[in-house]
Amino acid sequence: MTGYPMRKPQEMALPMALAAGFLMMLSMPALAAADAAEDAARWDLLRDMYFKDRPVEEAGDRMRIDAPARAHDAALVPVRVEVDPSLRLKSLSLLVDKNPVPLAATFRYGPASAGSTIETRLRVNEYTNVSAVGETQDGRLLMTRVFVKAAGGCSAPALKDPQEAMARLGRIKVKLPETAGPGGPADAQLLISHPNASGLQFDQVSRTYIPAHYIQSIAIRVGGRTVLEADTDISISEDPNLRFSFIPVEGGSLEVTAQDTKGATFSQTVPLAAGGG
Repeated sequence: MTGYPMRKPQEMALPMALAAGFLMMLSMPALAAADAAEDAARWDLLRDMYFKDRPVEEAGDRMRIDAPARAHDAALVPVRVEVDPSLRLKSLSLLVDKNPVPLAATFRYGPASAGSTIETRLRVNEYTNVSAVGETQDGRLLMTRVFVKAAGGCSAPALKDPQEAMARLGRIKVKLPETAGPGGPADAQLLISHPNASGLQFDQVSRTYIPAHYIQSIAIRVGGRTVLEADTDISISEDPNLRFSFIPVEGGSLEVTAQDTKGATFSQTVPLAAGGG
């Protein structure tokens, strides 16, 4: 019988792999364009939802987000929004574009704020842009964003045992510099013990979803003057953590009040000379 010799499977594997790779390379620009179009359409929806379709400008080098390109833990993604010191913002909104509730927090700055840079931890549910939108004193909106690879952050189980978490519910710890002289800027870190349950976490014992229960507002004052007020949601990680700057006052205290979705109010007052609480 005449005919072409049959190729062995291993002889066909390399050409097939090369062909598949070539087709993949050809399709990559189209996939990238489709992803970009989807991201743009999503942002248009978010802008309309949260900013009433107001014009939003690119912030350029005046604002930037420092976040891991690939997160180690999707439920605890550290994010720092750096704002040029000369740019005094009225407010800053932090969004995780593809999260079930994209708006993680809105921070409103008071007269005792010493700068608009903010650092916190987020839940990230899937590969997404994390966006920051700052509102200037004259009402302009400036935006910066960064792409973060993470998945499952909103449904990830809590790190702490539920009983332990409830026993520590609402405890507030404030870290201050050893010296916080009046007039000069000072950095502070705030930690609130709270499960910040997202409503998407599954209880393996009861076989039901854990109801949403999270910190929804934070107010920080020094000597009675507002430093920062924040409205927060489920995209903020368990045990909310916040770094900020403020202007100390002589003989003053840093006062923190937080409220959760069940109406519980938690507060802490830390004398500036104490260096923390």
